Amino acid sequence: MKITAADPYLRKRGSRDVDRGTRWPVASGRFRRKPLELGLDGKVVLVTGSWRGTGAGIARAVAAEGAVVIVHGNEPGQPDATVAEIEAAGGRALGAVGDIRSDTGTEQLRESVRAAVGNVDVVVNNYGLADGTTWDASTTSSWHVSYDTNVVSAVRVTQAFLPDMREAGWGRIVFVSTVGATRPGDRLPEYYAAKGALPSVTMSLAKHLSGTGITVNCVSPGIIATPEMIERFTQQAQRRGIATDWSSVEKMILETAMANPSGRVVFPDEVGGFVAFVVSEPAWHLNGAHLRFDGGASDAVT
Repeated sequence: MKITAADPYLRKRGSRDVDRGTRWPVASGRFRRKPLELGLDGKVVLVTGSWRGTGAGIARAVAAEGAVVIVHGNEPGQPDATVAEIEAAGGRALGAVGDIRSDTGTEQLRESVRAAVGNVDVVVNNYGLADGTTWDASTTSSWHVSYDTNVVSAVRVTQAFLPDMREAGWGRIVFVSTVGATRPGDRLPEYYAAKGALPSVTMSLAKHLSGTGITVNCVSPGIIATPEMIERFTQQAQRRGIATDWSSVEKMILETAMANPSGRVVFPDEVGGFVAFVVSEPAWHLNGAHLRFDGGASDAVT
């Protein structure tokens, strides 16, 4: 492959900057990388459960890249605050409601989105719920509820919007899991088991969609500093007689709950930035992957 002096990856300093017989610049020239363009401008991105927490962070991040974001809530009014926040920052967003824990609610969401913007390009299955149970308190019903909430709901949404992507010959699907999928604790057994199913769902669907232009990936963050999580650990710090400024609370988290080589706790918008890359054009070859975004907390090699 040959290059020309007009090649955008070269800093042109004169005719000698290009070796006409090779794709590499000669010693006097250098590669000049263009700013990474994610290619999300104008893409329609649905983020489930995005009225708060991590989902809101993902919604803000993709909106900042120019995407039209569908902020989802299970109940009327839930998306409003996040939509207003994105619009105030100059982004494009609209709310859509449908309880994705049921087929009827998912169809309601699908019809609402279709009426507002037409087809969807990207689905981020962020919605999930940890109910805080223990092994002794868990029941057959709680296991069924957790699996339906954290796995089947994501599958419902994916199946509802997959025809849009097939029609376009391009699409991105992300399942948001947790580091606990491969590093479960002794609590929340139903939640970790359900979230542990998502990497398998991801790989199976990626293979099923081979050659369609649609990628499927799973993102597993560690502890995320959502407002709810910060409040929980702040209360824990108070009970332990630890200062409640964020630096002290974060130090406690790292020492007692989620030690990691990065030495800090991630925030929702930082998770959002990572997800924005995963669904981007440059990430076209990233497919069927289980991606840990945990600062190195997991000691598993695979």
